[in-house]
Amino acid sequence: MSILDRDALAASPLADLHALASELSIDGYRRLRKAELVDAILTRQGGGSTVAEEEEEAGAPVEEERPSARRRRGRRGGRGRGGAREDEEETAPAGEEETVPADEEGEAAAGPAPEGLEEIEEQVERAVRGKRRREPEVRAEREPEVRAERDRGQAEEEIVEGEVELLPNGSGFLRVNPPEPSEDDVYVSAAQVKRCELVPGDKISGPRRSPRRSERFASLIRIDTINDRPAEEVVDSTRFDDLPAAFPSERFKFGSDDPTIKAIEWLTPFGLGSRVIIAGPAGAGKTEALRRLAATLTGTQDIHLSLVLAGVRPEEISEWQEGPVAPDAAVSFAASADAQAQTLERAIDQARRLAARGSHVVVLIDTLSGVQPHAARKLLASAKNIAAGGSVTVIATASEPLGGETTVIALDPLLASTGRYPALDLLGSWTIRPEMLVGEAGAEAIARARMEAIGG
Repeated sequence: MSILDRDALAASPLADLHALASELSIDGYRRLRKAELVDAILTRQGGGSTVAEEEEEAGAPVEEERPSARRRRGRRGGRGRGGAREDEEETAPAGEEETVPADEEGEAAAGPAPEGLEEIEEQVERAVRGKRRREPEVRAEREPEVRAERDRGQAEEEIVEGEVELLPNGSGFLRVNPPEPSEDDVYVSAAQVKRCELVPGDKISGPRRSPRRSERFASLIRIDTINDRPAEEVVDSTRFDDLPAAFPSERFKFGSDDPTIKAIEWLTPFGLGSRVIIAGPAGAGKTEALRRLAATLTGTQDIHLSLVLAGVRPEEISEWQEGPVAPDAAVSFAASADAQAQTLERAIDQARRLAARGSHVVVLIDTLSGVQPHAARKLLASAKNIAAGGSVTVIATASEPLGGETTVIALDPLLASTGRYPALDLLGSWTIRPEMLVGEAGAEAIARARMEAIGG
């Protein structure tokens, strides 16, 4: 290996010095400053002296400097560099200063090219080629260890199986001993629940990982099977948005003695998969009408009933919790519009998953008034009567219709304020395609009632 002098090394880029230090096997060279790195390279090459100094110590002749060069070096400051040069400059005869050709002056101003640069480039190239040759060898040597670690990790994956229990925030647990919770239960993320369209009671299996330092429960790595079928097959076959929709044709038959429920059933009928808005200004009795519908629907067979409160008064949350239908989720009017929409979306997502499996779900919402109009319409649009399948029915309160409803139940604030029920506003209430729910005779009866209401 060629021995390089200090000037050549000092003029080299730091990257070249790092490559040379790596070739010389200098420990910790990346932590050294450039001057220290130059010293370390010189020391490793041969004790730290430069080539010129070694030749001078060995008695080799050194080319005598030209007077002009000596004079220039003396003028830069001869302190500490030896007074002999200063004496030579002072005793030089006046008028005999040696002239320097123009081309030599330009070369002197630019400075001499660093010696040994070619050697540095050659050594750097050799180091890069050696590193490239070593990388495949290292990968080949590490391959058995990597394969063994991968096989060991797969062997340590414990497969668990159990039933799904969902939480209000959209995540859930795999209960290994359903329905009772235990320390062996496994956490299922909200992303996994949504991606695999999981519903309460689904039997799932998959590998688990141990809880980390800040976690209490183990977590499910992936879902392999759902109800003893491959998860991919179940997910691909039950996408709610891809299922065909049909107009509601199966009417809810309440059979209640409550005057408000009777009026709703016969004058504003709705069925499985309907989009229903109970509309009216403040004080019209929207929440009261929804509460009476909820009490009636609790006795309906084969219906999954879900109640979500968003943007209501705290006192109303307490009243609902004490009633026949407890809310699955509730946020008061103090929550932001986005927080209210997210609370409602989680309930709607679960209803969609159930309907995709063939179930009939009714979601009661009080209220959509505090949600952004676009988000409110999106939630309402999730109601669907799946052809030859399940359904999602949304019954929500709002200050006014949103558009896209199949039934609007308009309330009269004057009747409600005086306690006269039913407080329906027949002029503002309607049902699209009522004949599909109550037949042609029923549709004609609704039309006559509307005509009587306007004095016709």
